Amino acid sequence: MAEPKYIFCTGGVVSSVGKGVTAAAIGRILKARGLKVAIQKLDPYLNVDPGTMSPYQHGEVFVTADGAETDLDLGHYERFTDELLTRSCNVTTGQLYSHVIDKERRGDYLGGTIQVIPHITNEIKRRIAMVAKESSADVVLVEVGGTVGDIESQPFLEAIRQMRMSLDRSDTLCVHVTYLPYIGATGELKTKPTQHSVRELRATGIHPHVIIARTDYPVSHDITSKIAQFCDVEEKAVIALVTTDLLYEVPLTLEEAGLGDYLVEKLKLKATKPNLTDWRKMITRMRAAQKPVRIGVVGKYIELRDAYMSVKEALFHAAASHDRKLEIVWISSGDLEKGKGWTELESVDGIVVPGGFGYRGVEGKVMAARFAREKKVPYLGLCLGMQVMCVEFARNVLGLEDANSTEFDQSSDHPVIDLMLEQRGVTDLGGTMRLGLYPCKLTPGSAAAKAYKAPEIQERHRHRFEFNNIYRTPFEQAGMRFSGMSPDGLLVEISELEDHPFMVGSQFHPEFLSRPTKAHPLFASLIEATIDHEKERASGNNGAAPQQETHARTNGLQHNDHAITEKSELRNT
Repeated sequence: MAEPKYIFCTGGVVSSVGKGVTAAAIGRILKARGLKVAIQKLDPYLNVDPGTMSPYQHGEVFVTADGAETDLDLGHYERFTDELLTRSCNVTTGQLYSHVIDKERRGDYLGGTIQVIPHITNEIKRRIAMVAKESSADVVLVEVGGTVGDIESQPFLEAIRQMRMSLDRSDTLCVHVTYLPYIGATGELKTKPTQHSVRELRATGIHPHVIIARTDYPVSHDITSKIAQFCDVEEKAVIALVTTDLLYEVPLTLEEAGLGDYLVEKLKLKATKPNLTDWRKMITRMRAAQKPVRIGVVGKYIELRDAYMSVKEALFHAAASHDRKLEIVWISSGDLEKGKGWTELESVDGIVVPGGFGYRGVEGKVMAARFAREKKVPYLGLCLGMQVMCVEFARNVLGLEDANSTEFDQSSDHPVIDLMLEQRGVTDLGGTMRLGLYPCKLTPGSAAAKAYKAPEIQERHRHRFEFNNIYRTPFEQAGMRFSGMSPDGLLVEISELEDHPFMVGSQFHPEFLSRPTKAHPLFASLIEATIDHEKERASGNNGAAPQQETHARTNGLQHNDHAITEKSELRNT
């Protein structure tokens, strides 16, 4: 097997400039040429992984099939390339230092002095090579988190410089993504920040081959020529990437700019003629969808949409598969507890309650589940969304007023959601949950089985608390069907209501497996049920609104919200 080629993706001027989507898009156009690709994210923070980080700090935590809690950019990588990534594809500074220090404590360095160079940089190079070996990829794309000039990113850049020195020049290539700010007073796009960013990168010993200039405004040929001249890059390798309202158009933009051919030429890749026909058809279909479908997403982090990145994309994929234009109504579960947001909730034709952690806003999610059940509004609960569906059912159908999850009320007389037995002695937050891909057997004839069209599935998990099996019989007798179970029959994976158009909760996170080319079955079924509900409402047969609850069940915790929030919201369920 031939040695892989490496494309290093760095960013300049500002953070959040779009390196992740750019790397993912490059992966797509290379895959369209018959090449096998793998993508890795190097994150400069000292956390071992983002699993214990607040969503307000980091956004969504994406989970790989092998159970790694990773950066949300890996979600973009998988959605664009449709390649399953592993824990090796996300490396943090915390992981690097932990590994090197552990080796030092064991005496592996024979008493030598441990330094950033060569020990940390060597470990970075080993982790990059590990992805290449595990994936057998023709091309490995490596995105460096942060911005060139950041102190914490310097070891990554030094490791890349060393790799480039040790390999043939045609084996590596650097793509630098920058930002062109617009000065409104003069109506100008300024290239000077890009020039300074490239100068900073070159000071580390890395010369960019390609510059992707991100901007919100059209870019003239004069500007790209100026960037090429002052940054010593070929003019055809300076590509303006104007902000788009459809991320999946980015591969086509880069392809039309000639980036795919340029990469093949410079890296001397043995590639086929690019075939993006299906991708273009997908974009055409997405653009053609005009009739809206309104979905309410009831969450606790709605002001930070990145916390629900995969949920949002999965809904978009599903809506497009039904030739509908997605219209998300973001509803704060905390507002519902205060009697706000109910007009918005009543206006939607489908509801999604995503995951979360910590007591804040949970009662609002319970209220949303009750609304969906009583009004027959299509509902999809994801992880915690399934759990609040069960809590609501226990309280208002079974009459167990104190029903709750022990995550939120350890003194509840009816803990319908409880810790797994093997987790009860665990106190650490990091790496203590059921993570990654697990099998699930479906009940024939159920809504879940109809959606998947398969007797058994595998889905990704990220949680500690499970449905308490003590309550399975009374739930089933009252109309709850547990339509997805672990193969040994011990763990509830999917619950659904029998007397409802579509009310399904999954203990796992189906959003992680949704693709723009293939909507996830549960999300597609939700959209289908939502369209039916929309038609029924249009005919005037939508019933009376249930009584709204304006006060949350607090179980004595109403004065401690802030005290528990700081710790409990570190990890999504």
